[in-house]
Amino acid sequence: MDHEQTKASTARQTMPDLARAISLVGIALVNVAVISYPLMGAYIYGGLNSAPDNIAYFAVNALFLMKTYTLFAFMFGVGFAYQIQSAQRAGVGFHGRYFRRIVGLALLGLLNIAFLFQGDILVMYAILGSLLYLFRNASVKALMIAGFGFYFVQILAFVAITLALHFGHQETPDDMASELSAIADTVARSHAIYGDGTFAQAIALRLREWSEIIEAGIVLDGTGAMAFFLFGFAAVKSGIIADPSAQIWKRFRTFFLPIGLLGSALAAYVQSLGDGVLAPISMLGMTLIALFSLFSTAGYLGLIARWAAGPTTRFKAFLAKAGSASLTAYLLQGLFLSLIFNAYGLAYYAQLGAFNSILIALAVSIVTICITGTWRSLYVRGPFEYVLRLLTYWGQRGGGHSPTQ
Repeated sequence: MDHEQTKASTARQTMPDLARAISLVGIALVNVAVISYPLMGAYIYGGLNSAPDNIAYFAVNALFLMKTYTLFAFMFGVGFAYQIQSAQRAGVGFHGRYFRRIVGLALLGLLNIAFLFQGDILVMYAILGSLLYLFRNASVKALMIAGFGFYFVQILAFVAITLALHFGHQETPDDMASELSAIADTVARSHAIYGDGTFAQAIALRLREWSEIIEAGIVLDGTGAMAFFLFGFAAVKSGIIADPSAQIWKRFRTFFLPIGLLGSALAAYVQSLGDGVLAPISMLGMTLIALFSLFSTAGYLGLIARWAAGPTTRFKAFLAKAGSASLTAYLLQGLFLSLIFNAYGLAYYAQLGAFNSILIALAVSIVTICITGTWRSLYVRGPFEYVLRLLTYWGQRGGGHSPTQ
């Protein structure tokens, strides 16, 4: 095997795991907003009291909001393709093992919701992963068309909500006042339980809040995640995920990245002009953030591909190992952040402001990556990856695996 073939082979194993590790940092920076502050509105209710708070809030919205979860979703689609390939190599049926994996994800997600974080993505991934199964035999072209279709639905949903808020403000002030009162009650409830309540009360509230947002979450976030599931699956089928030197990655970082970053910065600014969660201008900003997330995510993938194609350093290898245990790292993030901010832990709920909360999330993401990278240096897979694997291969002997799963 010559140098170029060796480099492509290494990147085939490295690029997805590097992307997972990098996305975990952004996910923590975004998620901390609704772990440290109320789910409805987050920092808007008491977390933006200084210039550093506002700058940090703007930076996260511009660089990470609705971008790193799409990056993570892209890699879920890549993993789906690898699971199909693994089943084919092992000469076993894909259907049974995949749906056992989906059930395992759902179970872990429900536990995550109850004990750690009501904004969990695992249950949503299990639901959408069942839909992804229907596309297992689709061509690359069909996957891309379907992906853009889901992405269009997401943008359409944001536009519809923006228009509804706009006309609601103009025509039904009494109804809007009622909605604002309900939001104030929700915020007060969050402060009372997460800030001063017991562990059992926090569990009950997390389950309640998740049940209240899951339908909207599937429409607003799930459609976007599904789009990137399909894009990731197509990337494996087309072979570009195995070739970080492919021209498409260069186009992504050269053309898509500047569009995505400039558009997202404008969107974050527009979003910051609103004075509450029901402000039409805030939802317009979120619509623009969703719109430009396609370009930003593609640009980030282009940068990661360039890095993956370069020499393998110790740091890169360690980060890739951490990324290969992304499920464990994701759950550890929720564990650490919940213990820092909830009353049954250090009780910093709604006390530190956006800047400090985001700084803590950055530190937590680095710590969890170090933990999972060290663990993977010693063991074949992460502890929760091992649990999910047991569920996936339940009743099977052997089962085979791919190092990129």
